Amino acid sequence: MAESERLAELLELPSPRRMEKLLTLDGEERRRFAYHWRLWARDEQLPPPGDWQVWLIFAGRGFGKTRAGAEWVRAAAAADPAARIALVAATLGEARAVMVEGESGVVAVSPPAFAPCFEPSLRRLTWPNGAQALLYSALEPESLRGPQHSHAWCDEVAKWENAGGRAVAAWDNLLLGLRLGEHPRVLATTTPRAVPLVKRLLAEPGVAVRRGGTVDNAGNLPARFLADMRRTFGRSVLGRQELDGELIEDLPGALWTRALIEECREPAASAPPARVVIGVDPPASADGDACGIVVAALGEDGLARVLADASLAGASPERWARGVADAARVWQADRVVAEANQGGAMVASVLRAADIALPLRLVHASRGKAARAEPVAALYEAGRVRHAGIFPALEDELCGLIAGGGYQGAGRSPDRADALVWALTELMLKQQAMPRVRLA
Repeated sequence: MAESERLAELLELPSPRRMEKLLTLDGEERRRFAYHWRLWARDEQLPPPGDWQVWLIFAGRGFGKTRAGAEWVRAAAAADPAARIALVAATLGEARAVMVEGESGVVAVSPPAFAPCFEPSLRRLTWPNGAQALLYSALEPESLRGPQHSHAWCDEVAKWENAGGRAVAAWDNLLLGLRLGEHPRVLATTTPRAVPLVKRLLAEPGVAVRRGGTVDNAGNLPARFLADMRRTFGRSVLGRQELDGELIEDLPGALWTRALIEECREPAASAPPARVVIGVDPPASADGDACGIVVAALGEDGLARVLADASLAGASPERWARGVADAARVWQADRVVAEANQGGAMVASVLRAADIALPLRLVHASRGKAARAEPVAALYEAGRVRHAGIFPALEDELCGLIAGGGYQGAGRSPDRADALVWALTELMLKQQAMPRVRLA
């Protein structure tokens, strides 16, 4: 059977049946059909029908958004030698590393006979038929003001810098220049975040939206990855956003927002610690709330960092005390700060019994949890705190603390958030005795 006939036969099969058939192909057939994207794509990765100008793929991590974007760009370039395509990412580095040279980027998905030439110094891709693509950074909205395009792929639009309205300005400038060809179109791919640009796109009529989660692409992801992600994130709010592709709206009046925490995140601590403190919010009883145990450090650069969430749920006093001791040993802590409202002597004796030899400071809460958290939230707003990693349960609790309104987040009590507040208060807000001049 000729290749064209075989291809037509496979394309006629429904998607699940087609995937089963593709898995039975021998090595030669798989190589012949490797670059026929419509064979391998899931329906939600293919352009939607209809007369749309904006196609938004709004899905969890690992869904296959990048592959869908790169394949759409390749198809646009192949169909029109006059195509002028904008590739826009949060930064130029991400545009190159993910959209162009990434494992699912434009270069990787292109067949050798139609591979684009990438000129990094010019930020330009050129295909053999003359079609071109230029790379842009959403950090520089003005760079999109003059150029004209026939197509655009905007990656991770929810990550675009929103300070000063940059994200919306970059999008608007792009649309104003989308005036080449008979039917200019733009594809936006992103993991959900409730930022102004994403909320605007979802509300605009005529935007074709495809939704999905990580599990939709399970056949192309390692089982270990899926298991690890579900174990780490579970059904936390962050897991629902990052894995299930659900848009999580911030609570009105929340002291922390998802966007604020993301702005304060780094993959690992970027400065050595000068001091390490463990905040502890003990439970009232063994079968009550969790024991909040959070490790934070003051870096040599003057910034505070959250290093670990070692909190324990349903633990006996002996067990959570051992958890505190283990965290102190692993992170070489200088001090433990523990709330003692539930019985200071008991908290101190339990921690001492767990062989905690470092200084222990007992603190008593005279205000509600949200009120105590407000000065710490202000540290985040001022850019003085970093999260060295991702802490789903802790971050869910932070986003549930409401200014003047108590707690409206997951669980009965923000024990992890309270432990974080004690640790960061010790590191950044503890009042120091200052000399005073007394007037006669």
